[in-house]
Amino acid sequence: MKLGNYIRRCRFDKNEMSQEELANEVGVTRQTIHFIEKGKFVPSTLLAFKIAGFFAKKVEDIFYLIDE
Repeated sequence: MKLGNYIRRCRFDKNEMSQEELANEVGVTRQTIHFIEKGKFVPSTLLAFKIAGFFAKKVEDIFYLIDE
C-alpha cells in the first residue's frame, strides 16, 4: 500500500499557494512537501494533522491509501 494525497489540489485551491508557503506554515522544508506530494515520503501523524488543520480539512480528506 501507498499513501496518496490531495495536497497539490489544496494548495491550488488556496490561491495557488507554493510548496514553500505551505512548508513555512507547517514547519517543514519545501522539499518535504514536494516529497510528500510525489508519494516518496510518508508524513508523520503529527505533520499530516498539521497539513490537514492548515487547510481546515480532516486528515482523510487529504490523505488516502492506494492499493497496489
